[in-house]
Amino acid sequence: MPTLTSFDQTRLSLRAGATCLTTPAGAILLDPPINQKLTGLSKAELLTLKTLNRGPATIAELSTAAGGENISDLLQRLDAAGWLAVTVRDSGHDLYTVHPFGRPGERSDSSPTSSAVLSKFAVLHRDADGFVLEHPLSWCDVRIHDARLLTLLDANTETALPEAVRTRFADDLFRLGFLVADADTEGRAFTTRGWSAPDLWFHRRSTLGDRVVTWEHFGPTKWAKGQFPQPPARKAPYPGEAIALPVPDLDELRAQDPSLTAVIEDRISTRAFDDNAPMTVAQLGELLYRTARSKGVRSEVDGEELVAKPYPSGGSVYELELYPVVRNVAGLAPGMYHYDSHDHVLRPVAAADSTAVAKLVKSTSATLADGAEPQVLIVMGARSGRIMWTYEQVSYAVILKHVGVLMQTVYLVATAMGLGACAQGFGDTAAFVTAAGVDELEECSVGSIIVGSPARG
Repeated sequence: MPTLTSFDQTRLSLRAGATCLTTPAGAILLDPPINQKLTGLSKAELLTLKTLNRGPATIAELSTAAGGENISDLLQRLDAAGWLAVTVRDSGHDLYTVHPFGRPGERSDSSPTSSAVLSKFAVLHRDADGFVLEHPLSWCDVRIHDARLLTLLDANTETALPEAVRTRFADDLFRLGFLVADADTEGRAFTTRGWSAPDLWFHRRSTLGDRVVTWEHFGPTKWAKGQFPQPPARKAPYPGEAIALPVPDLDELRAQDPSLTAVIEDRISTRAFDDNAPMTVAQLGELLYRTARSKGVRSEVDGEELVAKPYPSGGSVYELELYPVVRNVAGLAPGMYHYDSHDHVLRPVAAADSTAVAKLVKSTSATLADGAEPQVLIVMGARSGRIMWTYEQVSYAVILKHVGVLMQTVYLVATAMGLGACAQGFGDTAAFVTAAGVDELEECSVGSIIVGSPARG
């Protein structure tokens, strides 16, 4: 257990959020909803737990409080179960702290060689308390108190820190899984080579697990309520003359549409379209109406607006906005439009010959057959504040789930209408921000789907 065996100044404490209740018969470690009973404890061990409950202490201080008795077995048990945070210090100065949030995994007993490098999955970022080093597959974080340690994350960088500190830091990072043996370690297996650092970090940071076991700061907490106004349900309209869209007869569609089973079974991704017989503005209007119109806005609580649309959305906040980028639609001039789902109209956003719109269209070349350009590219923008006002940690993950729901809705309605559709796996978010004239932190591109009249045969 390397974190406890050296550096006389090292301080131990119960991990963040944990407390210990002691009785003459034993003790209970609590970090709701996790708890662990400890029985068969000596008087010295009970005194040690009481000391830890009061705050950080060195091993020497814990031993003194325990009357000089041997408490190493208890400390080993606490460390092995992930109950101890360990702060390494030098000359009375905090260097770094190992913060467990789960049960430690298997630790390597070997030491790093000169070829050891930082894992590709390690993420260093700053929060309100300073710098923290995370690994999405780890059971702990490393809080860096001394910024000089940051230079040691690059093995080739010199630092004025004492050799003992440098060695200890590297040993701990290696044994905790933040350093790997060499630069090729994570490229030898398909599993570690296939995952990228942002994908794996995002996956672990937006799901329940060892790191997140309660709903205190996770999910629909409405953390912003009382601090910030909720972004309105309706996006401010773009200037320019609105283009009214026909409203389809839903009663007639209920009677004449193919069955749900038929459209699910017949749905395909269409990559070739008939530019000689393009989709019409009426068809575009029907597609938008059936998939994304706003059925109404309601307020069940003061200061909060909820929306109803044809597809489901977490918390009924509906953050997605649709931007048809039109190249070839009968009865509609080319250009980028915003679909005002409340009034069922299109509002002009950007000219077809603008550089940003051209980039959005060009991004579809890898999706369609022979690099063709789409009749219509529907870009999905997310007014992220609508989600982030309510949800903590999972906001972007929820947005992407909504994109999938809306994609399927567009696919099925397009199939029912005899139109072709093909979702894009990527898009040019920088071009979208420029074309739409938005702040990316307020609204960003999160998905896109191509629609049009399919080529026959």
